[in-house]
Amino acid sequence: MERGAAAALFPAVRSVWAGSIVYPPGGRYGPRVQQDIQLVLLHTGMLNIQVDGEARQVQPGTVILLKPGHHEMFYFAEEQSTWHRWISIELEPGGAEQKRLLEKLPWNVPISEELNRLTDVMLSLQGEGEPAYETLKALGISALELFAAEQQRIRAKLEAHPSVAAVKREIQNSYAESWTLRAMAEAGGVSPEHLVRLFQRYEQVTPMKFLWNYRVLKAQEMLAYTGLSISEIAERCGFQTSYHFARSVKQRTGLTPSAIRAASWEGKDSGRQQLNGE
Repeated sequence: MERGAAAALFPAVRSVWAGSIVYPPGGRYGPRVQQDIQLVLLHTGMLNIQVDGEARQVQPGTVILLKPGHHEMFYFAEEQSTWHRWISIELEPGGAEQKRLLEKLPWNVPISEELNRLTDVMLSLQGEGEPAYETLKALGISALELFAAEQQRIRAKLEAHPSVAAVKREIQNSYAESWTLRAMAEAGGVSPEHLVRLFQRYEQVTPMKFLWNYRVLKAQEMLAYTGLSISEIAERCGFQTSYHFARSVKQRTGLTPSAIRAASWEGKDSGRQQLNGE
């Protein structure tokens, strides 16, 4: 989709809503017929989805696009909880131009930090008394723009240097694994020394620092949006001990894992109380 094309859908937007849910191991949802445009951000676990009978597997760290009128069935990871968030955009029935714009959007892309933060903002707005409906509509269109732009950004990074993109993709798909610089270099098809130079040039950090920063980012998400214990989160994010986990989180965020969780949950409780008139 060309830049700004998603904004063309704005006059047709009836409403926008965001949500967050954790499914237990072996959870299922459906069947259903999709009514809206929906972005589904998969943070932890695994998702197997059937769309009109076609099976697709979704990896954590991925956002997928679901379009109106399709039959869907969701199957979640068998051995662990699955956490995902979503943004639903309800449109007025459209014609050929609306269909053309939607067809230009990709099926899935990695979750960008910008889309993650935008989803945070939408959930926060919904938790502060009367939701700002017009603001949510604008943010929903912005989410589609970010979704479309991510594909272009991935293409640009691949063109900039495929080795860096390959290593980042491997890390994002398996950040809990035990990574070494040599293993990263093998994934990128270059020597360890050359990979360090490439990352410093294109990402302004070393490969190992990128890995630890990404682990902390995923840990923050789990602390804020799941009920997993701190030790479970540490293990799922690739930290050898809870002490190492707490120290890394504090170094990169200035807060302890417990403080991050408390601040996030306090905000959610406050929002629920306002909505319930307490």
